[in-house]
Amino acid sequence: MISTKGLTFKYDNQDAVFKFPDIELGESENLLILGKSGIGKTTLLHLLAGLLRPMDGSIEIDDVPIHGLSNKQLDRFRGQNIGLIFQNNHAVQSLKVVENLKARLFFAKKSVSPPRIADLLEHLDIADCTNKKVRELSEGQLQRLGIAMSIVHQPQVILADEPTSSLDDDNCNKVMQLLMEQADANDANLIVITHDQRIKPLFTKKLEL
Repeated sequence: MISTKGLTFKYDNQDAVFKFPDIELGESENLLILGKSGIGKTTLLHLLAGLLRPMDGSIEIDDVPIHGLSNKQLDRFRGQNIGLIFQNNHAVQSLKVVENLKARLFFAKKSVSPPRIADLLEHLDIADCTNKKVRELSEGQLQRLGIAMSIVHQPQVILADEPTSSLDDDNCNKVMQLLMEQADANDANLIVITHDQRIKPLFTKKLEL
């Protein structure tokens, strides 16, 4: 469950103050965040992930007020409970695909399940990349690896920044189906920001900034 109230944020080098609508998501509810560039979609996503701290307001995830956690507590909470899908890939270039996934599980303090990793890569159509180094992957494969890294530890919240932007229709459908299945299987919340009009029909809850 996610609840935000009176959320505002200001970057140090800018005068503009972002003011965000309140969010209330119950168990397993998903949300699509829409809006033009520069309106604060990614900023809001980073606030929800605890990567930025609000100027004012509160953020609660599963009744935990993350805006009040120390940096160490926040790192631990994020590592175990939040899955992040960025536009830029954050995989370790020198490691193989499977090693990146095992590392993500290690930092989340979750046990490694080779069958689960294999099934996840199969669903994302990158099973043939299991033992490839990250630098050998195409742009689309990198994006799908980023998605695998965000959900392999079965988080309670999945936050996705343009997860389908570089994917064709077939892989777009596969990725969105997988994200929604993972969210449903773990009673998790899925929040997506996007310009991709193809995925709008998949969401009943939408927030326009």
